[in-house]
Formats: sequence, C-alpha cells, structure tokens
Amino acid sequence: MQGVYLKFYVQESARHHGKLTYEWLLEQARALGIQGGSAFRAIAGFGRHGHLHEEHFFELAGEVPVQVGFAVKPQDAERLLALVADAGLQLFYLRLPVEIGVTGKVLGDPAPPG
Repeated sequence: MQGVYLKFYVQESARHHGKLTYEWLLEQARALGIQGGSAFRAIAGFGRHGHLHEEHFFELAGEVPVQVGFAVKPQDAERLLALVADAGLQLFYLRLPVEIGVTGKVLGDPAPPG
C-alpha cells in the first residue's frame, strides 16, 4: 500500500497542555485511529538557530530532539496535521512517500492459498 511517513521534530522537554509534546502527538494520533507511531530520542542535534544540543552523562535531560513518526495513509496524515495546526502548535515536520506492508504471516490472518 502506498502511504506517507509523517515525522515531527520536537524538543524533548517541550510541553503542550501539560503533557510532553511527543506524548501528546502519540495520544492524538491514537485517538484519530492511526494504527501506530513511535518516538525516538536523539543523542545530538541542532535546529534552525544552529545551537548544537548533545546528550552528556552529567547534563539534565530535555534539550535533545525527539522524532515522532507515523507511517499512514495520506488522508490520515492530513487529519493529524490539521489537528496539530488547530491545537496551535508550530512543529517542524517531514512528509515522505512510502510503501507500507507486512512481511510473513500476521497472527489471525488466514493461511495463504496453495
């Protein structure tokens, strides 16, 4: 199936309505019926201001980027983007074309013919 990979970048400690923004994104996507999403914490990164944020053993957490991604149908990506905009969030995102599929037999699927 053809779809899109929608990836948001947020600061680890960023909050929206008292929740960590990456958690809020995952919860909103689930509420929209999106089948899955993941958040990945970076070890280093810089944004539009050019300031490098790195994870160090003695530093407090919260400054590194978190990527929140969803492999979805194009219409689900549009719904999630609209929800984020309606919530007043200004988040950098990527939308990339992808092929979505599953390898092997999925539990509960009937046996393949033949």
